[in-house]
Amino acid sequence: MSAPPNTLQYRFDGPEDAPVLILGPSLGTTWHMWDRQVPELVKQWRVFRFDLPGHGGAPAYPAGSVGDLTDRLLATLDRFGVQRFGYAGCALGGAVGIELALRHPERLASLALIAASPRFGTADEFRQRGVIVRTNGLDPIARTSPDRWFTSGFAAAQPAITEWAVQMVRTTDPGCYIAACEALAAFDVRADLASVGVPTLVLVGSDDRVTGPAEARTLVAGIPDARLAVVPGASHLVPVEQPAAVTDLLVRHFSTAWQPAFDSTTAQTAIPTAPVAPVVTSAPPHPVPIAEIAPAAPDPQPAGRVDPYDAGVKVRREVLGDAHVDRVLAQADDFSGDFQELLTRYAWGEIWDRPGLDRRSRSIATLTALVAGGHLDELASHTRAALRNGLTPTEIKEVLLQAAVYCGVPAANSAFKVAQQVIREETTPSE
Repeated sequence: MSAPPNTLQYRFDGPEDAPVLILGPSLGTTWHMWDRQVPELVKQWRVFRFDLPGHGGAPAYPAGSVGDLTDRLLATLDRFGVQRFGYAGCALGGAVGIELALRHPERLASLALIAASPRFGTADEFRQRGVIVRTNGLDPIARTSPDRWFTSGFAAAQPAITEWAVQMVRTTDPGCYIAACEALAAFDVRADLASVGVPTLVLVGSDDRVTGPAEARTLVAGIPDARLAVVPGASHLVPVEQPAAVTDLLVRHFSTAWQPAFDSTTAQTAIPTAPVAPVVTSAPPHPVPIAEIAPAAPDPQPAGRVDPYDAGVKVRREVLGDAHVDRVLAQADDFSGDFQELLTRYAWGEIWDRPGLDRRSRSIATLTALVAGGHLDELASHTRAALRNGLTPTEIKEVLLQAAVYCGVPAANSAFKVAQQVIREETTPSE
């Protein structure tokens, strides 16, 4: 069913009077990733599935943060008077589940996090993926998705499912995919896990190389009422690769960890059928309490004018990347440290964080100024920043051509050499 900008495309399955269980998808997938779980789950629950914006034919209204996706999910549920529910989410869908537990605990009865993490890789990795998609489209991501999602044996044995996965990514709206990458780049709840107050199952494939057992154990160590289930012989998209095991774990978790005391008053290609391998799980029969980690102390409220330094660090990292900022700050010493603080506080916290221009426009202005000044080292880092801020290689070329007229051909000639090398490095998909 189609959805307005503040809601999500959704579908219900199961008895109308049953408690609601929500299944949240991974980036690049549709609600059909849960097809093999639904027949068993609807015996006890009214199953609600949703598509991410621009996925599975959903309207292409990009959501730039996990909080935005969570708000849209709640707005969709509010239309049907669903106030309290269980939630299971995979990867990005799991991030939505954590956000629900932290921001809306009164609505969440029980939680399952599948192939999830309190922080998904690094911000640089996801912003780099956005640059690749903006430059090359989704085909490079689509062709490599089976390598990230499935074990090699499963992919070889199930060519129909492998092709289904490729086509699912290939038909996603690129702008919505990039926005979802930005949402994952900004997602980091490591310091907040102790505030998750609902019974939580953390489920992971033993061979998941994206968010594997190490990330799962971080979740279990941080969430007070959490238990771990490791599914052997499965990679990242474990509900598709080992559907029977995941179904069994979800049924056991939501049957024992959630006692509902409330009333809860599409043309897509489904997953091809695949044989189910026998699975053994490490999950204990009952939730195992985990030692509570104290949440970080809240920052004191500043008096008077807010110091722009913290905002500057945030913007500097978002624009230039964590790796670049970490390297520069690590090189700072007693001689240069004050200068780096000045840059962070005023160039990034004051100027780059002003609302008058968007970041694309600020990148254009910065590139032009650097060409005029002949600052080629800075031009390289800001060409990378321009790609992250949404400029395409063609647009950067036009900026440099414009600069050639007003700043001089020799300056632009040097700038083209630097920018060309950076663009080649940043936009060539990895094999």
